[in-house]
Amino acid sequence: VQLQASGGGLAQPGGSLTLSCAASGRILSISGMGWYRQAPGSRRELVAFITTGGSTNYADSVKGRFTISRGNAKNTVYLQMNSLKPEDTAVYYCNADQPVYLDYSDSPVALRDAWGTGTQVTVSS
Repeated sequence: VQLQASGGGLAQPGGSLTLSCAASGRILSISGMGWYRQAPGSRRELVAFITTGGSTNYADSVKGRFTISRGNAKNTVYLQMNSLKPEDTAVYYCNADQPVYLDYSDSPVALRDAWGTGTQVTVSS
């Protein structure tokens, strides 16, 4: 399972950015997908999560400003970030929860989770 995230960059305070993530591989199922972030000197924290059923969960610090959604393409997820603040500056990681995929022998393999490489978001004037 590979996760490719994109859309990070530099934004001014009050600005917006949209992150995208696509999971690829011989995936049979994914329980949910989410975004985490890690600022320098801080622990990685949950930003937003969405289940296959569409239920969402947000960190208190981003509620009302960020929106997570699943794309029309299977196993894609977006994070719309509005009203950005300097404290949103971090590396953002895409996560797939409990992915199940077929290995080289066509056997299903279940993972606890899978992570993308991260995309930098910097909010600064």
